[in-house]
Amino acid sequence: MSSNIDLVKIFSAVAETMVENQASLNKADEYNQDHGDHMVEIFELVSGAMKDSPSGDVTSGLAKASELLAGKQSGSAAMYAKGLAQAAEYFQGQDLDATQLLPLLQTMLGGGEASVSQGASGLLNSIVGSLGGDDGLDLGDVLSAGAAFMQSKQEGDSNLEAAVDAVISASKMGETPHRAQSSKLVADVLLQTLMSGMQ
Repeated sequence: MSSNIDLVKIFSAVAETMVENQASLNKADEYNQDHGDHMVEIFELVSGAMKDSPSGDVTSGLAKASELLAGKQSGSAAMYAKGLAQAAEYFQGQDLDATQLLPLLQTMLGGGEASVSQGASGLLNSIVGSLGGDDGLDLGDVLSAGAAFMQSKQEGDSNLEAAVDAVISASKMGETPHRAQSSKLVADVLLQTLMSGMQ
């Protein structure tokens, strides 16, 4: 699979964002106070794997990043490893462009549990499908996602940013405040790339 977007640049920007927010992410982690440290390591490994992959072979880079993260002793690394493995499988044989950034984000943040469909209508279907995980969509998932969407809109976020907040709130990454916070940072970098590509 080839790419007309620079994932090395994007994942390096995510790594830089994690470095900038490392202390606040550590503080948000009430359990071990090391979530920021793990997020910096995760995205430095991901950007390095993308840089080391054969030119234009995004699938290889995503698979290598997944493999590297799977060997780490971190719950977040394990979730990203599964998500990146799913992304490598999903994007196999496809050209990766700006329109594919949202499915990439969804698979990464889904921790290997996102159900992503191909095509334009597939994104909405897969977002709705990912809210319920393996057990399907239930009222609690809908209410949680709706509340996150409304709160995000009240804070002045765009519909797209609010939708991403809703997906995060109902995903594995949204189960703990520190993972939700770091996932929002990851999403923000990818959304900025998406928005700049649409202008």
